[in-house]
Amino acid sequence: MTTGYLYHEAFAWHDTGTAAPLLPSDPGAGLQPFGHLDSPDTKRRIHELIVVSGLVDHLHRLPSEPADLAQVERVHEPAYLERLRSASAGTGGDAGDGISPLGKGGFDILLRAAGAAITTVDAVVTGRVTNGYALVRPSGHHALPGAGMGMAYLNNIAIAITEVRRTRAVSRIAVVDWDAHHGNGAQHMFAADPDVLTISLHQDNVFPPGSGSLAENAEGILNVPLPAGTGDGGYAYAMERAVMPALQRFGPELIVVASGLDANAMDPLARQMLSSAGFRQLTSTLMQVAEQLCEGRIAMVHEGGYAAGYVPFCGLAILEQLSGRTTLADPYLQLVGGFGGQALQPHQRAAVDAAAQSVGL
Repeated sequence: MTTGYLYHEAFAWHDTGTAAPLLPSDPGAGLQPFGHLDSPDTKRRIHELIVVSGLVDHLHRLPSEPADLAQVERVHEPAYLERLRSASAGTGGDAGDGISPLGKGGFDILLRAAGAAITTVDAVVTGRVTNGYALVRPSGHHALPGAGMGMAYLNNIAIAITEVRRTRAVSRIAVVDWDAHHGNGAQHMFAADPDVLTISLHQDNVFPPGSGSLAENAEGILNVPLPAGTGDGGYAYAMERAVMPALQRFGPELIVVASGLDANAMDPLARQMLSSAGFRQLTSTLMQVAEQLCEGRIAMVHEGGYAAGYVPFCGLAILEQLSGRTTLADPYLQLVGGFGGQALQPHQRAAVDAAAQSVGL
């Protein structure tokens, strides 16, 4: 088994500037300048832990190449891309929602992130690697054809899926999004496509507001909105009761994961309780079903995660599981794993059951 890994230092150069800590600084409104929550720290620290742990020596490093404009235009509207490009060429701007700044020169980094997703998905589909992880920044799973939001500018996964279906003999693809926030972008873009299944495990009604409810579930769409405070046990049950049966019924040729890590127990932008062991279990379960359905083919593309101290251990756990290697133990695991409510709770079971039943599982 070979695990591909892609990271480029330019991802840490995506400049979100100062904020307070999401809205633009405005002293007159009491918004004191601070660092934007989407800082380079989490992604850079994941990469550095992968290197320092020695795990990087057991991964197949994939080359980083930017996507070209034609690949991106198959997903995003030209007018939106031109707005991003113009902002990048000037003094900077925003994705359009007021909380997603784009610094000078940032458009090239957006293209590199999309290119990393394409490269990783293609490497898995062609068998150059068994599975793969693209540690990209910025994230993309909230981006729509003509708008960015939630620190997402280009929908990296949608671009990669569109490209691999165009160039390779693969069509039936499942997206599993375990970011704490709803994977609205892929759901929107592939809602009418019978060959793409979108699954989103997320904290109920956090972001985007009003998005990702059971009312949106339909053929090819499974949302599993989880109560705040859902921990390792609740997520494991969601995989067993809803995600695995949905994948088995759909029968994908490839599974693409929107690997947001902001469901971790220390994250400032969600209220879930996953530990590194929980992320390891999510990965293990997905690998088992992928082995049954699609020769183990899983391509993961990084999304959110804002607890710079803890996210690296969650990312390391996922990559250890993908590669079948163990390196450093999580020094926080005894603390985080001991938080009250890590075991499956009755109200969490009920929420997962309702999601599964809403699509006939």
